[in-house]
Amino acid sequence: MTATTLDPLTQLKTNLRAEAAIEPPPVSTAKPTKETQIIAIYGKGGIGKSFTLANLSYMMAQQGKKVLLIGCDPKSDTTSLLFGGKACPTIINTSAKKKLSGEEVSIGDVCFKRDGVFAMELGGPEVGRGCGGRGIIHGFETLEKLGFNDWGFDYVLLDFLGDVVCGGFGLPIARDMCQKVIVVGSNDLQSLYVANNVCSATQYFRKLGGHVGVAGIVVNKDDGTGEAQAFAEKVGIPVLASIPANEDIRRKSAKYEAARAPSTRSSAGPAASGARSSSSSRATSRPRRR
Repeated sequence: MTATTLDPLTQLKTNLRAEAAIEPPPVSTAKPTKETQIIAIYGKGGIGKSFTLANLSYMMAQQGKKVLLIGCDPKSDTTSLLFGGKACPTIINTSAKKKLSGEEVSIGDVCFKRDGVFAMELGGPEVGRGCGGRGIIHGFETLEKLGFNDWGFDYVLLDFLGDVVCGGFGLPIARDMCQKVIVVGSNDLQSLYVANNVCSATQYFRKLGGHVGVAGIVVNKDDGTGEAQAFAEKVGIPVLASIPANEDIRRKSAKYEAARAPSTRSSAGPAASGARSSSSSRATSRPRRR
């Protein structure tokens, strides 16, 4: 009796189904072994990632943590809430200008501090003039040259678009550049679709030997319908926080204010992109090594 030979297409489908059926290892709940915890935050555009991250980083800094907030969105608007609506000069633009003048990029050129939070923007190409994902890759290559992994922060928060199909935006998950992923979503279909893509991406790379796991979801603009809660239960991730659809919070966001404004603010923040920045606001030396 001869064994039946499957045609190549059928064999491929069989192999893919077998691979998909393999459960990835569970997300570790052990005490962190690295001094710096790098957390990537993903979500649909406009869902409130920047507002959530600015308030989270400010809260951590007020608790005495050393925090670095990195905007990884080509719009370069992640850090604007911390600086009253002003934009930080981006790593990509600054790097290009320095290269033209034959100079090297330094920490003080791209890292700024406000209310205890260190912040920087990777930036990206102009609309229709390049690949945003490639810009992210270039930005991280520059950070590595500046010694990003040795800066000694307690937390590094990365603000990413939810388009993990793009290799650039999926970089932290694909290359194990962070320990955990947090998804910001709401009770609408599109934001949960993006959240599901992020969860699928982390699961895929864990099957390939990666270690990044989804820590949970933050439900923003929660209207009480429970769609995000049901999604979280279905995919097996916790709801870390639910931020209600509150008019006062919306107004603060529109005015570039933190949810809890500090009683004393630093005397100066970075000037808008293209204008001269106050030297007192810059991180004039490399962040302290541990």
